[in-house]
Amino acid sequence: MKIQELWADENTRITERYDLAMERIRQIAEEKARQAAEPFRAYFYKMALFVGQIEDLARRQLREELEDCSLEELKLLNRSLYQDILPENYEKSYANPAYAAAELGKEQGSLLAAFYAQLRGCIVFAYECRLTDITILCETLIEIYNRFEGEVPPAEAVRDILYWFYSDYTDVVLPYRIREQLDTCLTFAKDIIMEEDLSDLRYLYRYGEYISDTELEVASFLSKLSEETVVRMASAYTEGYKKGFQVMGIDLSRKKTVGIRYELGFERMIRVAVRQFREMGLEPVVYRAAVWSVTRTPNRNVGYHGTSPNRQYDYDHRYDQAVYLDKAFKERKLAVLRTAYETWKRAAADFAGPAVVETFGQEPFVPVNKPEALSLSRKQEELSIAYSNESMPIVNQYIPKDETSFTIIAFPIPEVGERFEEIFAETIRINTLDYEVYKKIQQRMIQVLDEAQYVKVTGRHDMQRKNDTELQIALYPLKDKKKETNFENCVADVNIPVGEVFTSPRLSGTEGLLHVGKVYLGNIQFKNLRLRFQNGMVTEYSCDNYENQEEGKKLIRQEILKNHDTLPMGEFAIGTNTTAYAMAERYGIGEKLPILIAEKMGPHFAVGDTCYSWSEDSPVYNPDGREVIARDNEVSILRKEDVSKAYFGCHLDITIPYSELGDIVAVRPDGTEAYVIRDGRFAAEGTERLNEALEDMER
Repeated sequence: MKIQELWADENTRITERYDLAMERIRQIAEEKARQAAEPFRAYFYKMALFVGQIEDLARRQLREELEDCSLEELKLLNRSLYQDILPENYEKSYANPAYAAAELGKEQGSLLAAFYAQLRGCIVFAYECRLTDITILCETLIEIYNRFEGEVPPAEAVRDILYWFYSDYTDVVLPYRIREQLDTCLTFAKDIIMEEDLSDLRYLYRYGEYISDTELEVASFLSKLSEETVVRMASAYTEGYKKGFQVMGIDLSRKKTVGIRYELGFERMIRVAVRQFREMGLEPVVYRAAVWSVTRTPNRNVGYHGTSPNRQYDYDHRYDQAVYLDKAFKERKLAVLRTAYETWKRAAADFAGPAVVETFGQEPFVPVNKPEALSLSRKQEELSIAYSNESMPIVNQYIPKDETSFTIIAFPIPEVGERFEEIFAETIRINTLDYEVYKKIQQRMIQVLDEAQYVKVTGRHDMQRKNDTELQIALYPLKDKKKETNFENCVADVNIPVGEVFTSPRLSGTEGLLHVGKVYLGNIQFKNLRLRFQNGMVTEYSCDNYENQEEGKKLIRQEILKNHDTLPMGEFAIGTNTTAYAMAERYGIGEKLPILIAEKMGPHFAVGDTCYSWSEDSPVYNPDGREVIARDNEVSILRKEDVSKAYFGCHLDITIPYSELGDIVAVRPDGTEAYVIRDGRFAAEGTERLNEALEDMER
């Protein structure tokens, strides 16, 4: 179904309001916003001109005129829509909170910059022909403009307009967000993937996302790969998804849909994956990363998306919810969420879980913390955490976690380096390593670990490396070692590529310092990251990203602790994919690898919830038939008394690479020791084969 037809009835109902809003904004542009008090005229004039672009874009899209544009015309259009927030223009953009505050005053500037960031969502709404979303944003722009006619209103008046705007329309935007993740009738992106000529790069501009050289180069590169190679890439992705259900003992045949998330440029692979999922009996739902502030997750894209036009812009607006987040809003959002899932409960029951394609290779990003950018107050941080804790039982009611699975796979983009094509080929090889070989090796490692009362992990100290890690990881006592185990044997299903064994540690007795020289977490590279644990909880933290240590602590609190005062160690794992590590060292891309691959390249420690959050009571078995009993810790078990105290809504892996690793030692109850890794090399009997890639690398 064409998007024009999909939204025809709704667009007809909103047409009168849409036309009135556009007429008024055209007047504002024609008079150059002269009714507004200074210094705000330039802001409103800029907004009116932007809306004029949107009106023209929506008209052309509704009339299907864009389909006849050349590649060069589409490039120029795309750049004109995003040019205001590109790095070279951002310093003097009203979307930049620092510039807006300097021009308009701190309070007013921060609020108006946040609204402009939201108004920019009209770009994708125009491409999707969603006139309602455009209308409500434009009506709000007019309402704000009216308050500035003649005199400058207090900042609180602007905040009130924005508060009630988000509050009133939460029952529109949040239900749609739930729908677009479940409804197979919404085929905007899937139609592009399945019907467009993917050798004609004009297709990339159909989405409305910012298209950089990265998307163009990736799409062009994939178009030249053999069909066999593309099928191999897609099969690793879809078969990993299927294996995830098999490993967990979940009946996939009871499900009907799968959610595809990916980064633009990979459409040729995704097209094959769609066909493969359909052969499994699953109809893919392909949905965009959230556009509305109400439905976004800070620093995380959940859904398909292009390269960010400006990562500093994204960072500046990650907490724009500070405009409206209070207790009343939190309660309203929870009520709307429950109603939305009730509306879509049949589709929710059919949903099998997400299948994610990530990329890596981006240059490290060190953000600037701008005081003018909106940030959450301590009370708002508490409300945000409370919403996360209270929303999860609602989601779990309609999409039970123990009835779903997921998979994640990653591929490089050209930014990874001059040897991109070689690295891409190596990544395919790593993503398809032998499942059975790793399963057997990791089982030997687990046998050693299951003898331990605790595990010691230390960093390497030599002429080249100085890693100060010194950790003691407490494990649960096993009642029957023939039937029970602490560690899950993770091969290549939900997390591709192969290569880790992991557990949920006991918090009591888990102590010490975790130190990593450089680690890329999310979109940010941390330098000399240090986390100290006591009884499994983070007690101190620092990094060297800024000269001012307090700025570094602030960054860690926001990006790693997710605004919590502390988090538990939710996972201890040992990565076994030395082949991936050797590739990273050979091409010098270690710091550019995503967590997905990096976590397989050494021991890693997750802060936040355990790997089994919300499904702790569902049995998990290793391939040898033994049950993984370490699914809880002293925090998650509190769900039996008060669920709000049990979960944090986050889980972030931090890896010590082999090059910084000293020893991993299993310490038995009688005090005797067994090396799992010694001087950065695997030492447990039966694991020696893992050292081959490391030794080849050094030759």
